[in-house]
Amino acid sequence: MKLHEKLTTASGRPYVENENSQSIGSRGPLLLQDYILHEKMAHFNRERIPERVVHAKGSGAFGTFTVTHNITEYTKAKVFSQIGKETKIIMRFSTVGGERGSADTERDPRGFSMKFYTEDGNWDLVGNNTPVFFVKDPKKFGDFIHTQKRDPYTNMKSPTMMWDFWSLNPESLHQVLILMSDRGTPFGYRHMHGFGSHTYSMINAANERTYVKFHFITAQGIKNFTNEEAAEMKSHDMDFAQRDLFENIDKGNFPQWNLKIQVMTEEQANSQVFYMNPFDLTKVWPHGDFPLIDVGVLELNQNPHNYFQDIEQAAFAPAHIVDGIGYSPDKMLQGRLLSYPDAHRYRLGTNYEQIPVNRCPFAVNNYQRDGQMRTDGNGGSNPNYFPNSFDEIVIDQDYKEPPLEVFSAFADWYDRNCEGENDHFTQPGNLFKIMTTEQQQNTINNIIGHMSGIDGPKKEEIVNRQLCHWYRADGRLGAGIAAGLGVEVDLLER
Repeated sequence: MKLHEKLTTASGRPYVENENSQSIGSRGPLLLQDYILHEKMAHFNRERIPERVVHAKGSGAFGTFTVTHNITEYTKAKVFSQIGKETKIIMRFSTVGGERGSADTERDPRGFSMKFYTEDGNWDLVGNNTPVFFVKDPKKFGDFIHTQKRDPYTNMKSPTMMWDFWSLNPESLHQVLILMSDRGTPFGYRHMHGFGSHTYSMINAANERTYVKFHFITAQGIKNFTNEEAAEMKSHDMDFAQRDLFENIDKGNFPQWNLKIQVMTEEQANSQVFYMNPFDLTKVWPHGDFPLIDVGVLELNQNPHNYFQDIEQAAFAPAHIVDGIGYSPDKMLQGRLLSYPDAHRYRLGTNYEQIPVNRCPFAVNNYQRDGQMRTDGNGGSNPNYFPNSFDEIVIDQDYKEPPLEVFSAFADWYDRNCEGENDHFTQPGNLFKIMTTEQQQNTINNIIGHMSGIDGPKKEEIVNRQLCHWYRADGRLGAGIAAGLGVEVDLLER
């Protein structure tokens, strides 16, 4: 008797709802987070086939993730099913704003992305070396990235563009402060933390949901360049981080990170009295309220045999979750569910998940057909529609997710910085206060150096507007920057 095969996404995740799109109520509008809808429509659009736009320069390696602590009370994900379980992974680090030929020691956030090859499909955790980001709504992402790239007039990087955007978007202040600290120039990739950054959810065997943030704590210890050291290394070795990672793995000095999670109940997240929005990517969850919980160890222990094949073609997307891991109302996450896979289809082709490094090593069964570079047999003579009377692919109801509670019955365009969502200064101020005196001074000096590059007829307006943000975060921070820029404090519009 022929065995039934589970219906899966292209990344191997079994799923249930193949005919009905997710909506708010039976007659309501559809939800952007229905990734199965995106995947089916996007693949269909490309059935009849460049450098990454962001994170263009990167390094990576293969390794393993090993569970060391039991978190099955939170999730039924098989990757966490028992202590001692090992899962193969691939990991890619990157700088964000530069082209492929840029230097590894540029002041820039660092990408920190992982693909876990699990028996329930590939799980991609796509993050950065910072727990927050510059913007909180995906509509702003393209505008922000444009300011980090080249001025369309001069074709050069422009501090004026950067600070103009940041000064007009104070929600960026938390991430900008981190970027301007020594954490903006990490000593390679081995000596920095990594974060899932977004809020995700976990679902346990009882179909109970909790919200979660992922933290990867470097076992090598934090180590950063100063601004001067980073500039000097740039003049000596443009590929420092790539060389450091590759050579250490080649010598058997395998880098490790300890995975820890923060957990928040649905009741806590939905509480109207909670003092912050837990789904705001520009904010962190205080560790005092939501302590870190140990999970496991990630180790990189194998360099790729061919960089282009395994690293340049590696494609990570936060849409790729597995049973026991879910999404959240995090707006930036919701936007990336669509944009990341679409970027990969543009860059690598509609069948990018058939490239060996992206292919699920377990079963993949669906009705996607054709498109350029089809390499998996294209479904053979099997039907290319669902439902049908001929094949043995069935839907396994065990993978059905519990319904997600929404906070409003009204669809509208809400101000991302409305009352209660507009405190952009407390957390950056708290971060500055916990820095050592040396770290504070380095950060002030880095900001002065970077803001000194602002020029043009709007220079004074941009500088004064940004200085007001720094003062609102911390008076000493604002005063130090103002003094370094030669701005008289009483002239600021406070």
